[in-house]
Amino acid sequence: MEEKVYSMPRIGEKAPDFKAVTTQGEINFPGDYKGSWVILFSHPADFTPVCTSEFMIFANMEKQFNEANCKLVGLSVDGLYSHIAWLRTIKEKIEYKGMKNVEVTFPLIEDITMEVAKTYGMLQPGESSTKAVRAVFFIDPKGIIRTIIYYPLSLGRNFDELYRVIIGLQTADAFSVALPADWRPGDDVIVPTAGSCGVAKERMEKKDEMHCYDWFFCTKKLDKEKVLKTIIKK
Repeated sequence: MEEKVYSMPRIGEKAPDFKAVTTQGEINFPGDYKGSWVILFSHPADFTPVCTSEFMIFANMEKQFNEANCKLVGLSVDGLYSHIAWLRTIKEKIEYKGMKNVEVTFPLIEDITMEVAKTYGMLQPGESSTKAVRAVFFIDPKGIIRTIIYYPLSLGRNFDELYRVIIGLQTADAFSVALPADWRPGDDVIVPTAGSCGVAKERMEKKDEMHCYDWFFCTKKLDKEKVLKTIIKK
């Protein structure tokens, strides 16, 4: 029988559809999440220390992500009963960085066939052919992949960055701007590059809300409260 060939999803493409059993019941992805941003993330295995630390932080930040119209969905190639036992252990026994009695309420996908992991390119043969690396897919309300971040098995994720990305993507969309390196809400944003010589010349000569370092690099202020009021819904 011919082996199925998987192509890795790319930024700007529709997130591949799948149906799966999770710790919160069956889901149809990404259809069930239409209208919300989603972070789909994978981890190598249950009952591993790095994954445990990550799940505790994700669970602790879930309300913060939800207020930014973002849902969390985890995945592992382990089975459902292993997932349930591991999440119960986290709640009953693990204390980390002052967090304890942490209950994970977002869905964790059972993927023992590795079908979803393969479809999303979460299996990296150089790391492991049987464990999903720490992949993170940011999917917008229309089901389009907007950002992809991969971490190796040995390195835990930076959750400040994951939250910054979800806020940044929504800010760029809402205000039609680009965001410079290390951007945080309240920092200056980048005005789209001038599309003609006339506009470029006008920008350099005009003294208004923009600050132009050169014709191609203009910034403007974007109030932090305005950004957060637009994105965060409490």
